[in-house]
Amino acid sequence: MNLLPFFSYFCINLNKMQHDTKVNNNSLNFNVLEEDELLPFIIRKFHGISRNKAKNILTGGSVSVDGIQVTRHDYKLVPGMKVCVARNNNGSMLDNHWVRIVYEDRYIFVVEKRDGILCNSPYPGEETVQEILNDYLERNHQHCHAHTVHRLDRDTSGLLIFAKDKKTAVMFEEDWKETVYDRRYVAVVHGEMRKKKGTISSWIKDNSQHISYSSRTDNGGKYAVTHYEVLKVANGYSMVELTLDTGRKNQIRVHLNDIGFPVVGDPKYGDGDDHIGRLGLHAYKLCFTHPVTKQDMKFETPLPRCFSI
Repeated sequence: MNLLPFFSYFCINLNKMQHDTKVNNNSLNFNVLEEDELLPFIIRKFHGISRNKAKNILTGGSVSVDGIQVTRHDYKLVPGMKVCVARNNNGSMLDNHWVRIVYEDRYIFVVEKRDGILCNSPYPGEETVQEILNDYLERNHQHCHAHTVHRLDRDTSGLLIFAKDKKTAVMFEEDWKETVYDRRYVAVVHGEMRKKKGTISSWIKDNSQHISYSSRTDNGGKYAVTHYEVLKVANGYSMVELTLDTGRKNQIRVHLNDIGFPVVGDPKYGDGDDHIGRLGLHAYKLCFTHPVTKQDMKFETPLPRCFSI
């Protein structure tokens, strides 16, 4: 968003500005003097700017709080914080083909990853979501590192949490089920599912080729539960919403194959047919209680366009 008109307004009215505001060629800087939320704070500081324009400033990535880019409208401000509105966002935005930052604060990231990239890797030099975030943190002089909280398969797209310190990551790990209370995926599968909803449960274990296989009885693997609901059926395919009670390796792909409806584009557990040009699995919804601030955090991302059936 072009912020030049707003900067011009502030420069013309410099003598009317409050003592908590500083202007330079590249940004407006505000000191937070009382508890507030970010969107109404921006509206007031820009002297009656419309709510929609204020939202555009936030979602455009032009606002940072204490040096951290923030896009959340209800982000809590407390006295002593510094809010910066940049003339343009080219310096601090993460401009990457693979990863989009959905939310960021001093403790965590919520990101959306594209299909085709690993979340992390033990092999140095491989581009991963974690490495992209670490590069972003270094460029923006944030003295911390991205810690993996949970993962998506390489070819699954969607929402992920990364922590900025080990302590926050451990807080997620130690109380995962209570903290992360809603995760939902959408899959495009082969076949027209007639049963509109159901639950799939089994024990999942890797074989010697690192392929996960499923058993209705205890095979020494990990117990896994997947709930599904059919959203749409057409042209020999189904679109299905999935909710997980557990988070096992390849769980959704294994379970959907178990009931005879493999995920489109899955060469590992299906036939590899990919008329949509990719694996038909997307993590579209993520809801959790922030382990540090205790805020209720809810995120959704649109489905990939190719998921239409």
